[in-house]
Amino acid sequence: QVQLVESGGGLVQFGGSLRLSCAASGFSLANHVIGWFRQAPGKEREGISFINSRGDDIFYQDSVKGRFTISRDNSKNTGYLQMNNLKPDDTAVYYCATGPVATVIEKFYRFWGVGTQVTVSS
Repeated sequence: QVQLVESGGGLVQFGGSLRLSCAASGFSLANHVIGWFRQAPGKEREGISFINSRGDDIFYQDSVKGRFTISRDNSKNTGYLQMNNLKPDDTAVYYCATGPVATVIEKFYRFWGVGTQVTVSS
C-alpha cells in the first residue's frame, strides 16, 4: 500500500524550530520529487518547497526562504523539512507529496500525506 506519513508537527513558540519528516512506504522515494505544501486557516493550500530526486534542484517560496531547509535521505525513504525562526504566519497544516515533476504546482503530485499541524504561538 502506497503511503506518505508526515510527522514532527506541534506547538512551538515564535522563533522556535521544528523538523518535519515525510516517510514513504509501499514505494521508493528515490526517483520522485518531494514537495512540501501548507494550508493555513481560511487560505488555499500553497506549495512552499520541493527537492528533486538527486537533491540538486531545490526551490523555496520567498515566504520561507532562509528559514526552511528541505532535504531527503533516499536510503531511509524519507524527506525532511527543517523549519527555523518560525513565525505565527507559519501556522498551518503541512503536507508532503511526491511526483515526477520539480514544481510547486499541486496537479503534478501523485501521492499525498494526510498532513501534520504546525502551530506557532506569539
